[in-house]
Amino acid sequence: MPSRTELLKQLNETVAQLTRLMRSIPDPFLEVYLGWSAKDVLAHIAYWHQSFARNTSDLASGMKPRPLRGTFHALNERCFAEARTKSVEDLLAELETAQAAITGCILQESLGIIPYKVGSRDYSPDEHLTIVRDHITQHIRDIEKALTRSPKSPYL
Repeated sequence: MPSRTELLKQLNETVAQLTRLMRSIPDPFLEVYLGWSAKDVLAHIAYWHQSFARNTSDLASGMKPRPLRGTFHALNERCFAEARTKSVEDLLAELETAQAAITGCILQESLGIIPYKVGSRDYSPDEHLTIVRDHITQHIRDIEKALTRSPKSPYL
């Protein structure tokens, strides 16, 4: 099992990879999943990353965390509604700010179990880093696949 420091490094690299990919996409409204554009995927990742950052920061500061409450569908719909007026650059800035907050807190040895969402199980910092890294990596792969399906794609 990689160390927490290594897991954080991997997550930093994954976020940087997503950032580069999103900045290279000619059309952020490219459909990745049924009803989800590349921009929607980015909004989804940024929204959940902000929640991870907020919960981690709260714990590191000795405050009670405030995990998201609601169904996954309702929370994703809320993140899409909030993202409608935001640009890709706005969403990337939110993602990068959240990643910086996570980086500033996640290595604290005193950090315990991190809540994910009300009604879901909580995770250790190492588990959370691994799950988030893998989640973002899967979305990157799916965006790349969508790009290869696009007739305007430079990846063809």
